[in-house]
Amino acid sequence: MKLHAAAILVIFCLGIFTVHTVKGSVGSQSMRKYSCVNLSTQQLNIRNLIGYEMHRVPVQAVMFINTKGIRICVSPNQKWVQSAIRRIDRARTTRGK
Repeated sequence: MKLHAAAILVIFCLGIFTVHTVKGSVGSQSMRKYSCVNLSTQQLNIRNLIGYEMHRVPVQAVMFINTKGIRICVSPNQKWVQSAIRRIDRARTTRGK
């Protein structure tokens, strides 16, 4: 009888551990802090941009980050945007060497 009760207790504890593990892994997935809702129509100074992120939801956009940490969303279809992305990528690869 004691062995039977101990087995049930072990199974119960494993069940609780499994539920907490599954909940933790779902809750630990990161979500974006910022998303693009409005797009700027103004051309930015490419020399002041230090990073970018591609966004598809809720609108397709490129979010540029400037030297002051300000994030600005623009349409990815503009020629200057593609030039800015290439410049940032080049700067990242030269810093990594």
